[in-house]
Amino acid sequence: MLRFLLLLFLLGLGARVESHEESGPWSCDSDSEIRAEANFKPGVITLDGRADDWKDIDGSYFPLLPALDPDAENEFKGGKMSVKSVHDGRDIFFLLQVDGDYAYSKGESNKCPSVALMFQIGDGASYHNMGGCEEHSTSCTNKTCKGHEVDIMHFSIGSAIPGRLYGGNPLDNRDGNGGDRFGHLVDLYSWNPHCRYLDGTGPPEASS
Repeated sequence: MLRFLLLLFLLGLGARVESHEESGPWSCDSDSEIRAEANFKPGVITLDGRADDWKDIDGSYFPLLPALDPDAENEFKGGKMSVKSVHDGRDIFFLLQVDGDYAYSKGESNKCPSVALMFQIGDGASYHNMGGCEEHSTSCTNKTCKGHEVDIMHFSIGSAIPGRLYGGNPLDNRDGNGGDRFGHLVDLYSWNPHCRYLDGTGPPEASS
């Protein structure tokens, strides 16, 4: 059984950050009791976009909070997210579901449904501020922000067609980065909200 720190947040990567507008001190310790367990279930999960084979897997429920102002009063009112996870000894699988009304603003990519999983990588990384490095976007590198790394799996509906199964695509695989221009499931790393990059890309002297 794998036990790991799991962090959930709503994220509008297309929106420009104007202000954090935080209401007083806020912190999230890395030893938080928010945990999810991934049991060893080889051969149980098929990556087909359907939830049938997850019916016997226990899940955990989490409120959905904005990444930059994660106070309880800003919780998504449509329902909590259930997260289920298993592993087969090599890969780990996730099922994310929100039991609530579907909301979608057609043509506005920064308002489309968007959700992410974030994992602590660096010892000093925090959930708040996506890693918590205090450097500006012009000065953050893998040296100045060492220890603040977080790994992010981000999905937004974008122009993807509901009900269609999306996977990796040869164009992004060819480019060698974590992008997904068709399905909008992207793999990122971050040191703070202003220093986030697709895997395989980044500022000078940076590495993923």
